[in-house]
Amino acid sequence: MNEVERYIEAGTRENTRRSYQSAIEHFEVSWGGFLPASSESILRYLAAHADQLAYSTLKQRLAALAQWHISQGFPDPTKAPAVRQVLKGIRALHPAQAKQAAPLQLRDLEQAVNWLERTATDAALRGERGLLLRCRRDAALLLIGFWRGFRSDELCRLRVEDIRAEAGSGMTLFLPYAKGDREHRGTTYQAPALARLCPVEAYLNWLSAAGLDHGPVFRGVDRWGNLAEDGLHANSLIALLRQILGRAGIAAETYTSHSLRRGFATWATRNGWDLKALMSYVGWKDANSALRYIDPVVSFGGLALKPVEAAAAPERLPAPRGDGQ
Repeated sequence: MNEVERYIEAGTRENTRRSYQSAIEHFEVSWGGFLPASSESILRYLAAHADQLAYSTLKQRLAALAQWHISQGFPDPTKAPAVRQVLKGIRALHPAQAKQAAPLQLRDLEQAVNWLERTATDAALRGERGLLLRCRRDAALLLIGFWRGFRSDELCRLRVEDIRAEAGSGMTLFLPYAKGDREHRGTTYQAPALARLCPVEAYLNWLSAAGLDHGPVFRGVDRWGNLAEDGLHANSLIALLRQILGRAGIAAETYTSHSLRRGFATWATRNGWDLKALMSYVGWKDANSALRYIDPVVSFGGLALKPVEAAAAPERLPAPRGDGQ
């Protein structure tokens, strides 16, 4: 790889490279298409998968095919007017309700963290280092993921050397790039120390137990307590989250890694955060993006036979630590 290719690769996100490569393989290998492609073959490909793949997936596949043709110096067949018309037809004939992860409720978060704490204490008494470390890691992952509203890939890219944490005060977390950071300037986030369910305390407990001073924050731990060198993969977090919640006695089938982000957004809204404050804290630049994560608070007053879940009383926390509290 020469220097130019190295910088071109660095300018494309790893997730994007993987998804584009997967899309090209699906077109060529799974479907049997040929590259460079004609607009007619693109139309046949769309028609063949119109009732099998989500509309957003089809759009992503087209973006990958367009990128391949442009990078190889060929005309882009996905820009043909007929392709746009077929996409409109697919959306009309195969409407699908947008799927959203259920927001993680604060009570479930607390139940899971309390279970992890009890299990960690028992593991320490029995000398089960592997179980102890996994409990410490999982508590930190849940609490940082929830209170910072991080995506799964952001959690997996956190590094020890990019985090500053002070017990009873707070923590700053630096990410070299994020989904909305097109210029790769990096973003520094902050999280408070809390009287309970504290992300700072959980992070420091994990670092202390694991002896970490550099590298990925969240990584695999085997049964003997050996740490993996690489960080967890973002795609593994759904299974990990459900495993943690399930062992804590929580029905976790509707939860995904996005449940942490949605859970915080819902909690913040119920506790009086306005949209501007929420967008600034989480890092959303578009109000429509933020609104997708928020369950609206509704009320039918005395006419309702059963309280609507979204209108339940806010789940409040004690004030953050510091400032004499």
